[in-house]
Amino acid sequence: MTNFFKRWIVFVGLVAVWQIATVLADDTFFPPPTEIAGAAWTLWLSGPLEQLFLTDIVFEHLIPSVARLIGGWAIAAVIGISLGVALGRSRTALEFAGPLLTFMRSIPPPALVPVFLLLFNVGTSMQLATIVFGVLWPILLNTIDGARSVDTLKQETSAVFRVPKWQWVLGVVLPSAAPKIFAGLRVSLSLSLVLMVVSELVGTDNGIGSQLLVAQREFDFPNMWAGIVLLGVIGYVLNTVLLAVERRVLGWQPKQEHTKPAQLATAGD
Repeated sequence: MTNFFKRWIVFVGLVAVWQIATVLADDTFFPPPTEIAGAAWTLWLSGPLEQLFLTDIVFEHLIPSVARLIGGWAIAAVIGISLGVALGRSRTALEFAGPLLTFMRSIPPPALVPVFLLLFNVGTSMQLATIVFGVLWPILLNTIDGARSVDTLKQETSAVFRVPKWQWVLGVVLPSAAPKIFAGLRVSLSLSLVLMVVSELVGTDNGIGSQLLVAQREFDFPNMWAGIVLLGVIGYVLNTVLLAVERRVLGWQPKQEHTKPAQLATAGD
């Protein structure tokens, strides 16, 4: 029996236990999975044929939320990788920027939501700013750590052959740092899902987070749990896609071990 089927057997077993436990408990706050599935079907999959059975809620709330999640994560990835390579290859820049980065990454992103509200007002800009600020640091720190760990032999060989700077970065630094960059991307992807929900709980009526809040206030627990399960499904799908991309990109390297997220270090370490 393959691992794929084993995982599904375990999943089905856990859902069955969940179903039995909730039916026996008969608690309004914890509806059974069958009731949650029914609520999810009504919410998202009971639309007309011309919309592929998707309801208006999917287009008004789900798709914008996922777009903000992916958009904020992609922006943070571009900034984090670019800045991380620059700081990782410059001892002087890292010495000056290290304390500032340590200070900024210590600020909880939800604490800055009021600041982003003042700067960008309610809307997509505020939500993107919250996501970008929160997920930037794992990418940045892992990229710095990866860029600093380029093999000495590769550096000397590139210097001997006078490899142009852009070829050095694209052909040596980025491939060498890629395992740690992907480690940061994985961590930041899960954070982006959390911060997407947090940003949608404040002053907005659009998105999965706002719909969760409405369901909670109306004591509509099946819809609330359907939203929670949906977030888990979105996180699982995105993580699976990222792992597939990582295996494809790093396929030329030896078997990779799971890389731990890096801690910010000074250039003198």
